[in-house]
Amino acid sequence: MPPASQVPVRDVLSTDGVTLALHDLGGDGAPVLLCHPTGFLAMTWAPLAEHLADVAHCWALDFRGHGDSTAPTGRDFGWAGMADDVLAVVDDLGVAGVRAVGHSMGGAALLMAEQRRAGTFSHLWLFEPIVLPAGPAGPPVRSNPLAEAAARRRPWFPDRDTAYANFAAKPPLATLDPAALRAYVDHGLRDTPDGDAVELKCTPEVEAAVFRGSVGNPTFDHLDRVRCPTTVAASGDREGPAQLAPRIVERLPDGRLERHPNLTHFGPMEDPAGMAAAVRSALELG
Repeated sequence: MPPASQVPVRDVLSTDGVTLALHDLGGDGAPVLLCHPTGFLAMTWAPLAEHLADVAHCWALDFRGHGDSTAPTGRDFGWAGMADDVLAVVDDLGVAGVRAVGHSMGGAALLMAEQRRAGTFSHLWLFEPIVLPAGPAGPPVRSNPLAEAAARRRPWFPDRDTAYANFAAKPPLATLDPAALRAYVDHGLRDTPDGDAVELKCTPEVEAAVFRGSVGNPTFDHLDRVRCPTTVAASGDREGPAQLAPRIVERLPDGRLERHPNLTHFGPMEDPAGMAAAVRSALELG
């Protein structure tokens, strides 16, 4: 995997005063846009992109508040803004009917973008997109366990090797492929101003705000508007997004369910080679 200094990055303007970092992961073939989950960043796709280099030219964005992209001026992390980011990048690439891959929040952002502007994508491959059915009417739910857990994350470490050892030793990141975890640590942390530690680029406060931003999103109710061939991949998790995947596929006009029982919700970063093979097939690359 090339160091960050060797990966071309260009700035793309989005809404709410956001400047996105769009990373050119290289490769030969059709352009493929890669969209990361909450709390991660573009470069965590690099190990998977390496396995597609012979058939695809991969691009990956840092969503607002993540990686090297800026936060929205009003600090509103509602997921409609993530769809804005996707469309801004697609427009910058200038490619009609681009193929795209999304993981968790990144998958939801792709679905929202296609709902908003039909025909943006020719094919989608989505690993457990976070697309929730509307709940029963009643008082608003005030508890968000994912947001609460994110807010408690340790924001800094004395150095990257210590951070790597910490993440590799405990859930949920302990299951990641070493190259993917290395990419997360090397590119997802920055040196502190005084230079004596490293800190998360996506701060715990921002990550928590992004998790809260998923609430009330109507994407599930409009899945019939997504008419391009769409593969929804699901892990072997017994609860959570894996259990929602079949319901999402049922509502898609051209949807297909793909099972990966030996993986968890972090599948694309647990098995980059295997997931690249799945992407290659689903997106009809090569």
